[in-house]
Amino acid sequence: MNKLLIATNNNGKVIELQDLLKDTGIRLLTPADINLSLEVAEDGSTYAENSSKKALAFAQASGLISLADDSGLEVNALDGAPGLYSARYAPLRLPPFSEKMGGEKEGGDADRRALLLQNLKDKPRPWKAHFHATIAIAKPTGEVVLAEGNCFGEIIPTERGSGGFGYDPIFFIPELNKTMAELDMVEKNHVSHRALAVMKAMPVLKKMFGV
Repeated sequence: MNKLLIATNNNGKVIELQDLLKDTGIRLLTPADINLSLEVAEDGSTYAENSSKKALAFAQASGLISLADDSGLEVNALDGAPGLYSARYAPLRLPPFSEKMGGEKEGGDADRRALLLQNLKDKPRPWKAHFHATIAIAKPTGEVVLAEGNCFGEIIPTERGSGGFGYDPIFFIPELNKTMAELDMVEKNHVSHRALAVMKAMPVLKKMFGV
């Protein structure tokens, strides 16, 4: 079957991966396309463990070859934090965020960026950092292949750009004089950590699908 499941519920990642893989000749599917609702706990101790766990879970639930990634932002001045916990760096936002929902709510991208800048404010600049991604491609039989990519830059204190997601508005790439959020999709998919990992994984995908 010439079908690859993009094993994520993150719409930002879906858009990037669809663009990266659009000319491969492989039919791309999302969990929504096949009515698959699946949440996988990212409780591994490495990016490889998390991406493998997600890819395998989606592959075995769908019967399709599945591609997942685990990625994170590592800031030198914070000893590599938030790293594996980048998506959960500001986990809780106290009420009142909604009168209808009571209790606490998971923090969003803006909360995570704000906490990161708060933790960096007393550290000397430049705040060197890099994004890391590990891509996992899994077959329903249990076979997993991994590929990695890194994008180097620095954190800046003022948000710039409206594209991307996560930490993109404060991740500055000096060589391009732009933040990740100021890049269009073509630019981003030449330099991003996820793009570089997918490029390394491309020979494996082409062999798997015979394209």
